Amino acid sequence: MGTSAQEIYDVVGIGFGPSNLSLAIALEEHRVNFSESPVTAAFFERQPSFGWHRNMLLPSTTMQVSFLKDLATFRNPVSRFSFVSYLHDSGRLAHFVNTQTFFPTRQEFHQYLEWAESRLADRVSYNSEITGIRLPPAAASGEASQYVQVEVRNGNGAGTRLVNARNVAISTGLVPRMPDGAERDERVWHSSEFLAKFQQMKPEELKRVAVVGAGQSAAEITRFLYDSLQHAQVFAIVPSYGYSVADDTPFANQVFDPSAVDDYYFGTGPTREAFWHYHKNTNYSVVDDEVIRDLHRRAYDEDVCGTKRLHFLNLTRVNEIKRVGNETRVSLESLLDSNAQELDVDALVFATGYDAMEPSGLLGDLDRYCLRDESGRHRVQRDYRLVTTPAVSCGIYLQGGTEHTHGLTSSLLSNIAVRSGEIADSIIMGRAEGGPETEQ
Repeated sequence: MGTSAQEIYDVVGIGFGPSNLSLAIALEEHRVNFSESPVTAAFFERQPSFGWHRNMLLPSTTMQVSFLKDLATFRNPVSRFSFVSYLHDSGRLAHFVNTQTFFPTRQEFHQYLEWAESRLADRVSYNSEITGIRLPPAAASGEASQYVQVEVRNGNGAGTRLVNARNVAISTGLVPRMPDGAERDERVWHSSEFLAKFQQMKPEELKRVAVVGAGQSAAEITRFLYDSLQHAQVFAIVPSYGYSVADDTPFANQVFDPSAVDDYYFGTGPTREAFWHYHKNTNYSVVDDEVIRDLHRRAYDEDVCGTKRLHFLNLTRVNEIKRVGNETRVSLESLLDSNAQELDVDALVFATGYDAMEPSGLLGDLDRYCLRDESGRHRVQRDYRLVTTPAVSCGIYLQGGTEHTHGLTSSLLSNIAVRSGEIADSIIMGRAEGGPETEQ
């Protein structure tokens, strides 16, 4: 294992989902506009190919953000990487305008992401997992390090190599959350793997299915299973009294504006608490009005027809899961009357959300140079760069995992173009000035 002189980059991106794809676009547009001083960048992604929530590309599901909140438009309205440019390139611009919607289907937006990625495919190595980030040996003598060494393991058996990075942008994505005691298997799934698992099953084997959760994914999967398995009993296990509608009204949506990041970052403790207290229902454990009404219509039509396939178990939580033959036995507790019941199902889907990205494991020993606040969370600069000791003068940037410092949009598409642009500007400015500042 060695490091070649050619493998020293201004930026190494860890993960290549929409966030680091947007960063690659921002850096590319800087290269085009300032070709005399291009920024060198390489991105590494452990998946075999580009993909974004592939297992939730359910038929007819739409985006929950405007198409204008794409990879580039809010940063550069004339970008050739915008959703409008994609539509024009695909010959569908006029046709899309005639649909009179701000919200394309999830499938079409994924095609847009793939279209953008195809124009930067030479910057990314797939089947490449980052196994560690560390300071170079010279740093052990107390000399401040201008770069870090990134260890890359190639999934096709080509071995491991070291890459030097003057800056690192970490975007490894959210981590699927399962309740305590729930283990995934061929019959128990998380929503992040839903379509792949569902397509492995024979429809006739799925006579009784259940979905746990109160958010958008839970409601969409419940509707999909009800429509796709017309012979099956479908159970929605909802921890609340019913689905809550997402607040997408104009004033509430201002919490996703780029300027709201400043208000949150520079705000007081009460300011930040108010953001979450009053506006969490813009995104977390809520469902679009159209999906709620769609499911309610199905339930009402069943009442009219005297049939019953769709069952809502409200204020109900899962206590235990057991495998009984090919079925999964779910022990439930009602929060209405504390009664317990058991439910045997052929498939159980947990649409129970995700945990925020936590970079500590990836940083390894390097994490001890990253300063933390009084609550033990990473300190993060306004430009999404971790605050480090003087021993590390290279930049470590987070694309996610900064909800405690930057607010609700830290892992969402809403602010992706501006966020990536700010990171790109910080990297470019730091390079011009000889490196980013550190905490003294």
